[in-house]
Amino acid sequence: MAPKLLLNGRITLGLFCSVLALSTAHAQTIQPYTKDRKPARASAQATNTASKGVQASSANVEQIMATAKRSRSEQSVNHTQLQRLLPGINPLKALEILPGVVFENADPWGNNEQNSSLYIHGFNQNQLGFTLDGVPLGDQSYGNYNGLSPQRAALSENIGSASVATGSGALGTASTSNLGGSLEFTTQDPLHKAGGQLSQTFGSWSTFRTFARVDTGDFGNGNSAYFSWARQDARAWDFAGHQGGNQVNAKFVHQGSKDKVTAFFDWSDKVEPNEDGVVEPMGGSLYVRPFMYPNLNEAVNYYNSSAYKNAGLNYRNYYSDAQREDFLAYVKWSHTFNSHLRWDNQIYYHHDLGEGVVAGPISAAGLPTLFSAYFPSYSSGQLSDVFGGSGMATRTTEYWDNRGGLMSTLHYDVGHHHIELGGWYERNNNTQARRWYAFDINSPTTPYDRQSNPLIHQYTNYFYTNTWTTHLQDSWQITKNFNLNAGFKSELVYTNGILPVAGLPGSLSPASAQTIPGGRIATVKPFLPSFGALWNITPHEQWFANIQENMRSFQDTGYGNASPWGMTSQSAFELFKKEGKPETAWTYETGFRTNRHLNAGPLTNISGQIEYYHVHFSNRLLAVSSTPTIASIVGSATVLTNVGSVSTDGMDFSFTAQFGRHFSFYNALSYNKSVYNDNYMSGTTLVSTAGKNVVGIPNWTEKFVASTNWGNFYAQFIGDVIGKRYTTYTNDLSVKSYALFSINAGYTIRGIPHVQGLKVQGNITNLTGTRGWSTLSTSYASGQYSAFPIAPRMFFLTIGASF
Repeated sequence: MAPKLLLNGRITLGLFCSVLALSTAHAQTIQPYTKDRKPARASAQATNTASKGVQASSANVEQIMATAKRSRSEQSVNHTQLQRLLPGINPLKALEILPGVVFENADPWGNNEQNSSLYIHGFNQNQLGFTLDGVPLGDQSYGNYNGLSPQRAALSENIGSASVATGSGALGTASTSNLGGSLEFTTQDPLHKAGGQLSQTFGSWSTFRTFARVDTGDFGNGNSAYFSWARQDARAWDFAGHQGGNQVNAKFVHQGSKDKVTAFFDWSDKVEPNEDGVVEPMGGSLYVRPFMYPNLNEAVNYYNSSAYKNAGLNYRNYYSDAQREDFLAYVKWSHTFNSHLRWDNQIYYHHDLGEGVVAGPISAAGLPTLFSAYFPSYSSGQLSDVFGGSGMATRTTEYWDNRGGLMSTLHYDVGHHHIELGGWYERNNNTQARRWYAFDINSPTTPYDRQSNPLIHQYTNYFYTNTWTTHLQDSWQITKNFNLNAGFKSELVYTNGILPVAGLPGSLSPASAQTIPGGRIATVKPFLPSFGALWNITPHEQWFANIQENMRSFQDTGYGNASPWGMTSQSAFELFKKEGKPETAWTYETGFRTNRHLNAGPLTNISGQIEYYHVHFSNRLLAVSSTPTIASIVGSATVLTNVGSVSTDGMDFSFTAQFGRHFSFYNALSYNKSVYNDNYMSGTTLVSTAGKNVVGIPNWTEKFVASTNWGNFYAQFIGDVIGKRYTTYTNDLSVKSYALFSINAGYTIRGIPHVQGLKVQGNITNLTGTRGWSTLSTSYASGQYSAFPIAPRMFFLTIGASF
């Protein structure tokens, strides 16, 4: 069941009114204990008595967006709004309508992980924290090593809410990557009444998504459960690849008088054929760079043509894809000893078997050098025969990830204090391997095949990581309207990275590079403090402030990555182990919230928040290419370099205006200025980045949602404006701003026998057919970058019934 959202104020919102109503979803403000009630809980069920003067006036109000009443800025999107934005949407993409959040993806659902990017208050997705029902989801790296994406962890239709703390996450967040904010996704609990849900989405480019769920309802002793399944298949809009797969979720809840036990299971098996980004500025008028599968003859002829040679870095591969199979499960037990003390415990396990695949020409940049190291006596013509006579080879990066852990937290109320003490332990055994396979002209593989029998086992990395974190926090309700909280987090991460299979001498780029034996490195920070304050100035206005330090542990990945184990000499590794420092950040945020019922003609309610934040990010680590002017499919060797600090200042301003029962308008305007403070060296070359804007982050963003609701009918018009973004560290290249618009509308038919409701919904994404660049990536100091296109206008129709 979606968390109950407790509003701060007498708000009369229609069914689709507020896209940012100020509420206490996931309220964390702690109240003093009194004998006539249980202690406050840091959960969606808590009632915020510090804001009790502003509560929902009607049980019939449905809230679409919520702002938590915490000492930090946190906002949520609920289940209903998730599905109205687009059925089956990645919950990360749903958060892009919130202030301070910049999410980019080249498909309308936001599901393709290769071309996905996220920025929040100056930090990218690898520097944020992600959890599902408290279970850590890792740092969202495309090269999987410590987690999985939210859309693989749970079905979109089962997500109860998606929340983002844009400044700093809670101390108890199970993450060692959240330099900045944290994102929490919660799954719905089973319904108390037996029933079912069935929906079918049709749309552009052969979209076909089926979702089915069965709820048992309460079946005695406080037990309930559901089982759900979804299958999605959609052709990519610019090439002949079908993206999607199958996913299963099951959840069980036992609710007793003092105990709640929850068990959850997720299985996800998906394949995402990918396109390559266009390398600019040499792309010219090129907008897409699709693969050629299934036209094998076209590919063979292309690799022998002048078009291939003239394309340079923008040559086309035959296909590429990401294959991921995940199993995720957890059991959670919460026991209430009395009205003062509660104990929460959770154990989880995640297994991932993944593979990233590229099938392309054996003559691509860097490959002749690689293959000559493994087949030194073969000519180029003979190499083609070795690889199956097609002139192509298949490269894989293969992932195995087995991780499990447990969390335990005590909540204790004494006097005017709420004390929270918790810990988290995780063991992660992670393997990454690079292998090369033949591509047989007589028996060609497809993007949907798993590879077998490699010709070249280039390298393999094994990582064994033990993570220990603890946190202690006291929230002190000094007066009825003023709350202070203070605490700290300890973060201890120990990784042993070894290399059982090393690349042959001369097989990497440059030829002098090598994959190293590795060793043990600890990332330790025993005291990461946090301070916050919350003041209810009036029953309608609130001031908040928060200061927090965070640390990001070193990534346990190998060659070519921003990791100590990606060094190309053992001596460099040992030197970094001795002198290297992890990334840290201090975040300062303060803001003002208001929420007032009005009688100003058509305007009946106004709610809003304004926030200022400052971040000082120290010891920024960058994988500096040792051959910055050479691009290679092999991947250039990198040197993990401390390139100094980053300063960020920004403001978020958002409001929702309600016009009677039927109309509302939400608007969010954000300003962010993130700059590099230092220059750095790339080999013997000084790269002048001091004072330059951080790449990929727009200075300005503007979002709005206009909503209307008339009983069983609803509609929304949504806009998202992204400002100019720099694409190189030296800011010599940039991409222009763009504006995307979308609409959705639906109607629920009542009165059908044995059917609670039959819902019909239509969506149009990229309403105006805007062309531009979505996700950007660069590994160069200047001169070039790569970019993925914005998906074109698409149409979707969803028919769903609940029983």
